[in-house]
Amino acid sequence: MHAYRTHTCAQLRSSDVGQNVRLSGWVHRKRDHGGVLFVDLRDHYGLVQIVTDSDSEALKALESVRAESVITIEGVVEARSAEAKNSNLATGEIEVRAKSVTMQSAASELPMPVAGEQEYPEDIRLKYRYLDLRRERIHKNIVLRSQVIASIRRRMIDQGFTEFQTPILTASSPEGARDYLVPSRVHPGKFYALPQAPQMFKQLLMVAGFDRYFQIAPCFRDEDARADRSPGEFYQLDFEMSFVTQDDVFAAIEPVLHGVFEEFADFEGKGRSVSALPFRRIPYRESMLKYGNDKPDLRNPILISDVSEHFVGSGFGRFASIVEGGDVVRAIPAPGTAEKSRKFFDDMNSWAQSEGFAGLGYATRKGGEWGGPIAKNHGEEKMTALADSLGLAPDDGLFFAAGKVDQAARLAGLARTRVAEQLGLIDDKRFEFCWIVDFPMFEYHEEEKKIDFSHNPFSMPQGELEALETKDPLDILAYQYDIVCNGVELSSGAIRNHRPDIMYKAFEIAGYSREEVDREFAGMINAFKFGAPPHGGSAPGIDRIVMLLADEPNIREVIVFPMTQKAEDLMMGAPAQVRPKQLRELHIRVVEPDNA
Repeated sequence: MHAYRTHTCAQLRSSDVGQNVRLSGWVHRKRDHGGVLFVDLRDHYGLVQIVTDSDSEALKALESVRAESVITIEGVVEARSAEAKNSNLATGEIEVRAKSVTMQSAASELPMPVAGEQEYPEDIRLKYRYLDLRRERIHKNIVLRSQVIASIRRRMIDQGFTEFQTPILTASSPEGARDYLVPSRVHPGKFYALPQAPQMFKQLLMVAGFDRYFQIAPCFRDEDARADRSPGEFYQLDFEMSFVTQDDVFAAIEPVLHGVFEEFADFEGKGRSVSALPFRRIPYRESMLKYGNDKPDLRNPILISDVSEHFVGSGFGRFASIVEGGDVVRAIPAPGTAEKSRKFFDDMNSWAQSEGFAGLGYATRKGGEWGGPIAKNHGEEKMTALADSLGLAPDDGLFFAAGKVDQAARLAGLARTRVAEQLGLIDDKRFEFCWIVDFPMFEYHEEEKKIDFSHNPFSMPQGELEALETKDPLDILAYQYDIVCNGVELSSGAIRNHRPDIMYKAFEIAGYSREEVDREFAGMINAFKFGAPPHGGSAPGIDRIVMLLADEPNIREVIVFPMTQKAEDLMMGAPAQVRPKQLRELHIRVVEPDNA
């Protein structure tokens, strides 16, 4: 018999009744029924119930064992009585009657319990992450993460991609977020940077003559945490392809994402559906109008509309003056709100004010009759014409966001989400994918009073050099795209600008000289001068994919050892001060912050 186990804790079934077995694991839970002691024994695979009574030598040993101690049990598999069977447990038809107990490692008093799903403060959970990871939900999430990565890797290889590893120590990037810098010992005063993404390297792989590249790539950015963004580091499915159009990129990655989401759609019995192939494509400007952002949640049936023309010369003076001043009015339907009280609409207005907006206008409607100040001043007939143009039902209310285009779009987008949440309109049994395409190549920077890149300076402009030379820069679109699922942006991507002449011209429009481009982007621009294929790719975020599949609101719940919101590792004590000797070796002196 094996020294520690003949079976795992999830392996035994009714067919094993009568067998002598040896099991090892953690004491998950104990229940004393007066002379009969039940112990749930847990390992990586699951739980099994151990039972012992006063006739067994094992009783005394188990009575004194603390929760989370590691023990080995030797005993006999028995069938549970009909009333004691547990259909929620894989081993629920049997139990193991303990004959002997060996203590492998005694647990001290726990700073947080493992059994149960109680919520604990972030600092406790992350300081004792190894205990947190023993909890059933988090443990399953991390296993899911491993399975998702294995599935992605298999599907990418099946699609003809080859996996390569790119450097971790590289040069600092002049664009993007703040770098994590690494001082060089052998080159005093010089620094490496951890890669924000393998962007340059994967494009250089295409220049080097490889065709379909991918890797599960670690990326490092010194930026603040959010619910869907981990501070410090994250992982992405990084891929690039040569001799491709935008359609080719979509055709390659869509089956991978669709397949992975279908494979794990039933995680924890959630039974979710995945939008059909090919994924819907939504132009950027359409997305900003209809959804109020460029990462729409298509499970939400509410669509935003521009109703500015309805308020030209309106009796509602505020909207009339906004429209006449060149700004806009956007309408957000509130379906089936006839029975909602005035408080529902007033609360929405208060919410908008709490978000930093002046307010959210509204009009109520019941059986076709309008209510509220906007409807009263605009007029019954004009409100009905507006509602008919939007295809509203007689019991649908309306909210209004008015002001400058960007501000009105943002408020309307937030209101669209909140209204749908308040009315229970979002179907949580679906994964809805879409591509956002046709991003503007340039935008006007109000503060600097100049034209600048709006998204990615290394994307190919639609129309290439001719567009840059003949069109208004603000009308030029780029071959840039985002993949979005349920309102979460999984990645940005692009068909790259692989021609130096087009790159110089694009940067010239944004105010960069040829010398600046040669200096700041020397590695890439020089490589392109030796023959570069048309190429493109993207990099869907692994952490966000798993977060969606696990149905977790915070990305921390799908990362094995995450940092805190302040980018601290409480378990390992990082970041930390280092010894003076280490600083001298690196030719570094610490400059304390100015407390003043």
